Amino acid sequence: MWATLPARDVPVLNVAFVGTDDLAKSLAKLNDVRDIESYVHKEERDGEVCVISLLRPLKHPEKIRPLLSVLNVAEVGVVEIGSMDAALGEVLVSFGVSGIRNGMVIINPNEGEWVDSEQVRTILAQAGLDGWSVHESLPETHDLREELYRYLDNIVGEGKEGALILPVDQHFNVKGVGLVAIGYVQKGSVNKHDEVLILPANERGIVRSLQVMDDDMDEAAAGDRVGVALRNLREEALHRGCMITHPESDVLIRHDKSSLKIRSAPFQKRKLQVDDVVHAAVDLQFIVGRITHVEGTELGVDWDSPLWVRKEGDSHILLTQLDAMPMRVIGVVEDIEVDII
Repeated sequence: MWATLPARDVPVLNVAFVGTDDLAKSLAKLNDVRDIESYVHKEERDGEVCVISLLRPLKHPEKIRPLLSVLNVAEVGVVEIGSMDAALGEVLVSFGVSGIRNGMVIINPNEGEWVDSEQVRTILAQAGLDGWSVHESLPETHDLREELYRYLDNIVGEGKEGALILPVDQHFNVKGVGLVAIGYVQKGSVNKHDEVLILPANERGIVRSLQVMDDDMDEAAAGDRVGVALRNLREEALHRGCMITHPESDVLIRHDKSSLKIRSAPFQKRKLQVDDVVHAAVDLQFIVGRITHVEGTELGVDWDSPLWVRKEGDSHILLTQLDAMPMRVIGVVEDIEVDII
C-alpha cells in the first residue's frame, strides 16, 4: 500500500549478502522477495534512524543475473562460507571485479564440512578483496550489525552529487496512484514534481510522488530504493533495465556498438572470440551482445539493445558468458567508446 508518512532523510547501507536465510533473518527483517530477497533493519543511532538493507540474490549458481544486479547497487559485501566450492569462487571474483572493497566473510561450515581460514584469505587476496575482514566463526548478531554500521558511517552522502541515474527493475500501476517505477538511485537525487526522462524510450514524465522505505519523501538520493509515481507517461516507456534521468543532463551515453578494453577476472582462462555471445551487467542492465572483433584485450561488441554507459565512467561494467561455468564473469571493462563504424 502507498503509505502517507512524514518525509525524513534516512541513511541507508545497501549490503550484497550471500549466505543462508537463517543468518539474514537474524540480522534484519524480510521485506521483499523477487529474484532478490530484501532484508531491512532500522535502528536509531545518535538520534538518527539508520537502515541496513541486505540484498540476497536467489538461485545462484543456477542464475548469475540476480547476483550481478545486487552488486550493481551495493556498497558493502557479506559472504557466509559454509563450504569451499566453485560457486564460492565465482561469488568472490564477482565482488572483486565489481569494486566492492568493503566487506566481511563469515566462516560457518556446513555440517560435516571444514573450511580452512588461510585458504579463504588467499582466495580473497587473489579476488582483490584483501581488505575484507574474516570471521573464523559466527559472531554475535549485535557485533555484525555494529561492523556494518561502521561502514555506513564512512559512506553516508557518497554519490548524492551529480546528475540523476535511476535504473528501473520493476513497474506497475497502483490504484489511486497510477504508474509506479521502482529502482535504486545510483547517483544524484530526484525530487517530487521533477520532470524526468525515460531511456531508451526518450519520453518525459513528471514525478507525482516518491516513496522510500514505505515513507512518502520529497527527495530520494543515491543508495535509496525508491518508488517513483509518474504522470504524463505511457506505461510502455518502462521496462526492467530502463533508465530515469533528468532531461538535458546528458549523463548517459547510448551504445549500440562499442569498442572496449577488458581486464580479465581472476581465475578466468577463457578467451573471447569473434561471434561469442556476452552479457554486459551495469546499473541493473543485463544487455546481450555479440563479439565482432578481438585484438588482445580490445574487443568490438554489437549490442542487441542499447547499453547505457555513464558519461563520467564511474561504474563497473562486467562482461559475462552464461555458458562459461563455473566462472561466468569474464572480466571488467576498463575503457569503452561508442563504435561508429
